[in-house]
This record gives sequence, structure tokens and C-alpha cells, in this order.
Amino acid sequence: MSEERTEIASLGEFGLIEQLTRNNETTQAGTILSVGDDAAVIDNFGKQMVISTDMLVEGIHFDLMYTPLSHLGYKSVIVNLSDICAMMATPTHVTMSIGISNRFSVEALEEFYEGVYVACNKYNVDLIGGDTTTSNKGFIISVTAIGEVAPDKFVTRSGAKVNDLICVSGDLGGAYVGLQLLEREKRIFLESPGVQPDLQNKAYITGRTLRPEARIDIVNWLQENGIVPTAMIDISDGLSSEILHICKQSDTGCVLYEEKIPIHEETKEMAIQFNTPPVTCALNGGEDYELLFTIKQEDYEKLAKNNEITVIGYMTEKTEGTVLLTNSGVKHPLQAQGWNAFTQ
Repeated sequence: MSEERTEIASLGEFGLIEQLTRNNETTQAGTILSVGDDAAVIDNFGKQMVISTDMLVEGIHFDLMYTPLSHLGYKSVIVNLSDICAMMATPTHVTMSIGISNRFSVEALEEFYEGVYVACNKYNVDLIGGDTTTSNKGFIISVTAIGEVAPDKFVTRSGAKVNDLICVSGDLGGAYVGLQLLEREKRIFLESPGVQPDLQNKAYITGRTLRPEARIDIVNWLQENGIVPTAMIDISDGLSSEILHICKQSDTGCVLYEEKIPIHEETKEMAIQFNTPPVTCALNGGEDYELLFTIKQEDYEKLAKNNEITVIGYMTEKTEGTVLLTNSGVKHPLQAQGWNAFTQ
């Protein structure tokens, strides 16, 4: 990246928007009008529209001491696409609004937008608008994601039934231990600036927190194999919090099996270094952006063909509570101890 620094004020708001979106290309057939007018225009071709908005605030959701701007741009898109995937819908469009101070140069914002465009290209999503404004409190990012789904084929959190199987994609806890590792190295650096970060052989867990992915591949696979989840949510706040959301809105209880919860070896090793049980990281960590969903038991044989999906429990009557069955056979009540934005 060039060492040149262009002040944002030298371009003005509209000049900045034009600079950051000059190479924006749209690929969706439904995109009729994109960036550059008062509003975008989308043709849905008979599909239903799914919309989700998320906000990322510097100092709360990310730390620029160890987060590359390009990774942040990528992640800010992904966390929103994940919400669309959690409805069993296909993401198609995003809008990107940012609040910035004069500590950021035009070149820095272009680096951020590089990540935005990489995510849009990878997931075949069009950037169709947004806003820029001044911020006195660091970098603020607000993204709205739009997706489409066949009429009434979306999946909510409220459809799970007793005896449905509880499934999860990928593995859990990696983003949490990756964040703890980055925070540890930050503290060491602040105390001893000459010490280099010790991130060797930790690419998986640091990648899980800095550059996550949205599981549109799982959505596509379920659709292709005729599996319709009864309920679904993405794991942004931790497995325990998310399954409790499903249980509350479906009016059910659940049993999760500790031995079934998928955890990557690198996650296990790092958790042990931090003197934290790996299952605790998986239950309470958050930001994995995997999909948690329930299916009817008759779909199990079809589901078993995908090694990226693990059955981790089943839904029960509400009166039986929400429990984790540990490896030693003890039942522990599940508690929502994951991310809470208002207690940080």
C-alpha cells in the first residue's frame, strides 16, 4: 500500500463516496440501480426479500491494533451475510455506512473497502449504497444485508419441535480463543514494544476471529438435498445463547451432548493454555458465525452425508429444561453467558 496520505476533507463526502465506489461492479440480475442516486432499485423476480442490519463499533466489536483494515471490511460484510444465511435465504445485496474521524486517510478507507469488495465478490453480493459521516468516537460501521428466498421458504427460530435433532456446522470456540490470543499479544506488546507477537501456528484461530466466513455453502447443500430445517440461527453470541433463543421462541427444552460439540484441535490446545475448558469456549465464546439448526429425525440419514455438519443434541419438552449432558454424565443447566454488547 502507498505511503501517500490523502486527507478525507480534501475530497468532501461525495468525492469520498465516488472514490471508494469508483470500481464497484454489480452482478445480480435484480440490481436495476446501484450506488449514485437517492436510493437503489432491486427487482425480486417473485422472490421474498430478507433484510438484516448490524453495527460494528471500534473499541466494542474490534480493535485496530491487531485488526487489518482489509480484514475488517471483509468481516463487516460477512457478519451480516451470516444473518441472511440463518434464514435459509441467499444474500444478494449490501449497503455500507461508515462513521470516521480525520485520523483515517483516504488510503486507509480504500484498504477497508478492498476487504468489502473481496467479500462481495466471493459471495456474489452487490454493494448498492450507504452513507459516510464524521465520528468523534472512532470507526463506526453499519451494514444492511438483503437476501432472497422462495415464497414462504424462510426458516425462523420458532419452528423447532420436540425430538427434532440439533445440528451445527463447522466447529466452535475458535473465534473466542483467537480473540483471547490477540488480546494477550496486544498486552505484551504494550508492556514491551520490542517483543514480536507469538502467533506461530495459530493461523486457524486468529483467522476465525479476524476473517470469518458465512455458511452459504451449508444453506445451498441443505436446499440441494431437500432438507428443510425446522429452526435456524447463526452463532454470533455463543452456542448456549443461541440454542436458548431457539428454545424460547419454539417453546421447547433441549439436551446438548458435550462429547458431540465440534471443536478444532488448535482451539482445544489454545483453550488449555488459557486454563479454560474447550467446551466453555464453544458454549460461550461467540463470533463463530456457524449455523445452528434443528431438523426432523427422518432427515438424519441425508444429513449424515455432510461431514461439515454435526448432530449435537435434541429438542425436548419445555418442562425438561435446557441442559448440557457432560462427558461424565452430569446434567448442567445451560446459561446464556456469551456476548452481551451492553455489559462490555
